Amino acid sequence: MRKIQLLMLFVLSAIIFQGCKKDVVTSASTTSDQILAATINGTSWIPDDVTASITYDATAKTKSFDVVGTADQKRVRWSITLSDATTTTTNTFPLSTYRVDATDRVKMTYYTSADGTNYNQVGVVEPGSGSIIVTSIDPTKNLITGTYSMTAKKVNYNPDGSIASIETSQILSGTFTNLPYTFGASTK
Repeated sequence: MRKIQLLMLFVLSAIIFQGCKKDVVTSASTTSDQILAATINGTSWIPDDVTASITYDATAKTKSFDVVGTADQKRVRWSITLSDATTTTTNTFPLSTYRVDATDRVKMTYYTSADGTNYNQVGVVEPGSGSIIVTSIDPTKNLITGTYSMTAKKVNYNPDGSIASIETSQILSGTFTNLPYTFGASTK
């Protein structure tokens, strides 16, 4: 009987103690609503203007995935163009890693603007200095997810043609999460 009374006292104490705890507010969602983000030269960057598209060109037999994001007088742009037998008119894009190389298959660029209107390309993303990884695509909802990173290098020259300095801009830890895209196909 004594054990039952102690057990009841313990349970009652636990209930009272729980009632005195401070309420904790939790978010219903743990996913980010940032459809495109990166760290540019060490500073977090989330564009407020983003466009993305997948386009199939039947004449050239190519499929392209293009993205442009702009905010805070910075712009990131990339394009992947596929020209092989796997290219189709369907609203999909192959899940893969795409690297900047000596071809024009993957193009990545970084721009800045002094006035927020006229954007100037900052250097060049050389072969081996940029990549895009497409990790998932939902062609029903037109959403695509993956990561990206690049380093743009700008070489400044002296009047005699020698190198004065080299500036690098690093766009790292880039993500695109459930990025909405448009799809178009030309059949000319």
